[in-house]
Amino acid sequence: MRLTVNGESREVPDALSAGQLVEHFGLRREAVVVERNEEVIPRGQLDQVKLADGDTIEIIQMIAGG
Repeated sequence: MRLTVNGESREVPDALSAGQLVEHFGLRREAVVVERNEEVIPRGQLDQVKLADGDTIEIIQMIAGG
């Protein structure tokens, strides 16, 4: 399926959940915020939200610094 992820068109495996997409990109769930079609997905619901062809996804990584 084709998604727009952080502004780039990406081909990813079909029938992914938002949580599986995060893992597909090698990211840690506890260190990201995921937005689907301009709506934030609560971290506890990442596995329940199934993505669809054409969705727009923003993945924001939290970075600690000081």
